[in-house]
Amino acid sequence: MTWHASLQLDYTRDSARSVAHYRHDGPLRILQSLYPEGEGICHNVLVHPPGGLVAGDTLDIRLTVGAGAHGLVTTPGATRFYRSTGAPARQWLHARLDSGARLEWLPLEALAYNQCLAENRAVFELAPGAELLGWDVTALGLPAADQPFVAGRFAQHLEVPGVWLEQGRIDAQDARLMDGPLGLAGQRCLGTLFFVAGEPIARERREAALECVRELIDAHALRATAGATSPHPQVLVVRVLAPLVEPAMQLLKSLRAAWRQQLWQLEAVPPRIWAM
Repeated sequence: MTWHASLQLDYTRDSARSVAHYRHDGPLRILQSLYPEGEGICHNVLVHPPGGLVAGDTLDIRLTVGAGAHGLVTTPGATRFYRSTGAPARQWLHARLDSGARLEWLPLEALAYNQCLAENRAVFELAPGAELLGWDVTALGLPAADQPFVAGRFAQHLEVPGVWLEQGRIDAQDARLMDGPLGLAGQRCLGTLFFVAGEPIARERREAALECVRELIDAHALRATAGATSPHPQVLVVRVLAPLVEPAMQLLKSLRAAWRQQLWQLEAVPPRIWAM
């Protein structure tokens, strides 16, 4: 049996309060809205009760953030792409931000099990004045449990139309990609942290944001496999490779906190689910 689930999540600004409204079809939903930072920022946890995706499963997430609203979305655990024997399993996200909107898209890692066939696609559209802070983290196999990723394919897609496009096709049997020095070099977790604006970011603001995360990277154990850059005047990106999820996620959480403070003058309040 395959699952086809969809979720429409809309954030709006009601006076001083950011409010989440959603409707769903199938096993995909949002938990109760939380306001650990006050009414202006709405935290939500995205839940997929079956716990993972197999051949033919599709999760289709549509998200909007209205003018002046601020939404934060995370997950309680990894999105698991299990072994597939037929059609690929897919997660699709399409998010649209209106002028003055802010979105934090912070799901925990996508976990590609051995022999999975999977696609993880995210497209973000931002109006001028909107800003996005998010990440994409992929773990290949379960090396700590002696379940390496030696067969299967994982496709990644990150896009801000007309501004930024990154696509990856990871084939477990492509030795040059998986283990070559110009590929993953034997690392099995890859992460991307990104800040995107709906219009060009002032040069001084971009440089200050890059400098603050580079200082943290230089002091971290993953400094040899992490770096920060600005591939477009509207985009800031940090990339990291690690042998396992935990050190990569620890670094990305600290960098997310630094950018939140530097770019938005907001404290690094973590979603409560991360402490459970």
